[in-house]
Amino acid sequence: MPKITADKLLAEIEQNKISPVYLLTGEDVYRKNLVINRLVQAIGPDEFNLYRSEADKADLAEALALANTAPVFSNARMVIITGVEKLRKDPKEALIRYLDNPLPTTTLVLTHNDSKKLKTDKALVEVAGDTGRVADFAELKKEELNMWARNKMQEKGLKPDFDSVDMLCEAVGGELAAMENEIEKIYLYTLDRADKTITQQDILACIGFSKEENPFELSNAITSCDRTRAIQLVDKLVDDGEEPVGILSKMTFPILKMARIKRLSEAGLAQSEILRLAGLMYWESRLVNTARRMPSQAAFKRALDRIIETDAAFKSSSSTDPKTALKGILLTLFNK
Repeated sequence: MPKITADKLLAEIEQNKISPVYLLTGEDVYRKNLVINRLVQAIGPDEFNLYRSEADKADLAEALALANTAPVFSNARMVIITGVEKLRKDPKEALIRYLDNPLPTTTLVLTHNDSKKLKTDKALVEVAGDTGRVADFAELKKEELNMWARNKMQEKGLKPDFDSVDMLCEAVGGELAAMENEIEKIYLYTLDRADKTITQQDILACIGFSKEENPFELSNAITSCDRTRAIQLVDKLVDDGEEPVGILSKMTFPILKMARIKRLSEAGLAQSEILRLAGLMYWESRLVNTARRMPSQAAFKRALDRIIETDAAFKSSSSTDPKTALKGILLTLFNK
């Protein structure tokens, strides 16, 4: 049976359609834990009929013996094993043998958290799909993450504008547990406020930045090709005590983004294709429109070479002056 979507899986659980086997793949542990919690609620096993362990810490023979045993004074048993990608060959083969003929009164839930290893675990995926349900929980992409964050905020009665959601997602990233924590902080921050409209300034205040310390200012200066402003911000960040490696990271991401846009633009692709292939959001179309003002491909290559050299210097015992090294990258990039 092919993989099903996370939404369809949750819908089946809500309808009390319970399978004897679940294999939850992908890196998004937050949403997998949500499914596991929903299953526990739906099945309702007591402490005598619930086994939970990480795969590399479990006695797999004992876990499979429990899975193959009828529940005690109950109608159902649950066995939950997380991180099965860590299993060695023999335990994994034993698990596959069980999956080929699972006990109907047991619900066995497995999580596999490494997409790169999934290809080598093809047999595990196939047999789990034949006798149960396989669903993938890849990290949410930009549009999906934005929608998820917006919905979570609206559930709490917040009214985020588009820019605030964009900023929150860029600052926190795809770790949904961390995102939920930040949204809770925003909710508490506005608890006594009648107007629940959330702006970028609210986001900055709640994630630990003051109005004068917009964490995206350097990135914006670089993508706007504002060399003077970018150099000023590098000076300020170093003077404020920020780690040079961290500043370098803030510079590298927008430079790589610009390089992709420039290359795709020069290939003559349509704006929609450039947005898709460069992994940009719709509001970043302004970058595509200004691609002609961006540095040449040769300038990008020289700047990226300097980034590699600077990164190595920062991570070694070299006494490189951070301001000189960082501003040197900008001067190389924007050298006319």
